[in-house]
Amino acid sequence: MGLSPDEIERAILGLLAERREGATICPSEAARALAGDWRPLMQPVRDTAASMADAGRLEVTQAGRLVDPRAARGPIRLRLPS
Repeated sequence: MGLSPDEIERAILGLLAERREGATICPSEAARALAGDWRPLMQPVRDTAASMADAGRLEVTQAGRLVDPRAARGPIRLRLPS
């Protein structure tokens, strides 16, 4: 899947723009928006989300709490900073 981090970032931000303030998305939603065969995109989406979080452009949560996306195991959610 030759998608760039910029393309993935646009997908994440586009999905969040469609939601109410404070709402979250699952990384799989961004992957599904980018490709029919979305599963191979899960790690690139998580990696891009981590970079966005490092830059303060995104928050990553698990069970409602902010987490380090690189250390989190299992389901995470993405949201715009509050």
